[in-house]
Amino acid sequence: MDLRESLDILMFAAICVVLMTGFPVAFTLAGVALIFGVIGIVVGVFDFGFMAALPQRIFGNMTNEVLIAVPLFIFMGTMLERSKVAEELLENMGRLFGRLRGGLGYSVSIVGALLAASTGIVGATVVTMGLLALPTMLRRGYDPALATGSIAAAGTLGQIIPPSIVLVLLGDTLANAYQRAQLEQGIFTPETISVGDLFAGALLPGLLLVFFYILYQVMRATLDPKSSPAMPADDSIPAGELYRRTLRALVPPTALIVAVMGSILGGIATPTEAAALGAIGAILLAGERAGGVKLPVRLASAATIALLLLTFFMDLRTARNEISGTDQIGIWFAYALCAVIAFGLAAAIWRLWFNGVIAEVTQSTARITSMVFVILIGAALFSLVFRGLGGDDMVHEFLSSMPGGATGALIIVMLVMFVLGFFLDFIEIIFVVVPIVAPILLVLGIDPIWLGVMMAINLQTSFLTPPFGFALFYLRGVAPDSVTTMQIYRGAIPFVGLQLVALAAVAFFPALATWLPRLIFGTM
Repeated sequence: MDLRESLDILMFAAICVVLMTGFPVAFTLAGVALIFGVIGIVVGVFDFGFMAALPQRIFGNMTNEVLIAVPLFIFMGTMLERSKVAEELLENMGRLFGRLRGGLGYSVSIVGALLAASTGIVGATVVTMGLLALPTMLRRGYDPALATGSIAAAGTLGQIIPPSIVLVLLGDTLANAYQRAQLEQGIFTPETISVGDLFAGALLPGLLLVFFYILYQVMRATLDPKSSPAMPADDSIPAGELYRRTLRALVPPTALIVAVMGSILGGIATPTEAAALGAIGAILLAGERAGGVKLPVRLASAATIALLLLTFFMDLRTARNEISGTDQIGIWFAYALCAVIAFGLAAAIWRLWFNGVIAEVTQSTARITSMVFVILIGAALFSLVFRGLGGDDMVHEFLSSMPGGATGALIIVMLVMFVLGFFLDFIEIIFVVVPIVAPILLVLGIDPIWLGVMMAINLQTSFLTPPFGFALFYLRGVAPDSVTTMQIYRGAIPFVGLQLVALAAVAFFPALATWLPRLIFGTM
């Protein structure tokens, strides 16, 4: 092993050690990389030209249209969290399924899936359900480990069910890696994959995971009835009124999910445009829940749906040499619909401004987005130094020498990512590890969408694996004192096992991840 390889290994080890001390991630990545870059220059094994490429990397990331979806999806999720969508869903779903043995657990999994598809923010989902569902489950006699495990696992569904911040970041990283892999193979007209491809690929595995969660809870309720007893019937609310309340809580977020995902999968909008649509829908939904402006908001919601349908059936592009009379009428009608939407948005924002919701949501969005992009800059410097010290070649040689070829290399990468998930956040793994290993795996012939979904499921386990799973920390912060940390850890372990089963299912049946993208987009 030469000096350059030794510096690479030491740099990666230093990153892991410093991160575990709790030092800020972005400054750790940039600072350690800078120190080892300077050491490499001093000993003559690192070319400073790699450092000179950093400004272009930063500029490229800041002008990346795909990454604009990140703050928009964060805004959408934060706004929906403030609009009490989760509270209404949990309350009504609990009443609907509570009479069944294990019904509260089913409600948590279903609501977790709906919140994942509408918010995608793990911390917010876990904290909200921990505050609302956990006391009820404990009061009704649920096993604390089962209750906390169900809530923590349902909260992490936002990592795999689209639209997900993980899939946006992973999709952009994999797209760059796939182009690099093809160029290394001498393909100078490379194919591309998009975040939309990854969204479509992750949909079926995400739903499969929800099915596994509910199936496990059914088995627990059957084999150990005391762990998840049924709630006594609530005769104070007639069945018809209960169904009406449940539909009222369920339809708006479901309609928003269908609009966002349908516009992507239907080819109407890119993920970034769909994220903007989701942000608008979240404002309208929060404004309607706030009260006082219901008519303008409902008109704006109807106009948004009509505009989506109009976009699907007509060509509304104005930058054309020839526009038919029918299209011209459609364009003018679209302008009218946009005016209605703008009026409804103004009314909703006015109401939310006086409620203080807008200020909270924008501040939270700015904090989370800043964290993501500062980490991205630190990771860019880390990858430049790592590559300049020959790390890419070293990793390539290591993975290529694995027995079993591409399969052996993939198993090693999955194991490394799983272990790193015990200590590192998914953002660090996506920005630091994936750019290093993904081009090598893609050169070996692995399908990029399948690889992306496998990585996303693997990253999801990082939120649940004791002792450093972030979802467990979030839940510990809101759980009653009567619930011990060991009960939370014990409850999470079966769900980690279910995630690994889902990972194995996708590994052995790649069509789970590749069939839908091929059907919709004709990808690969």
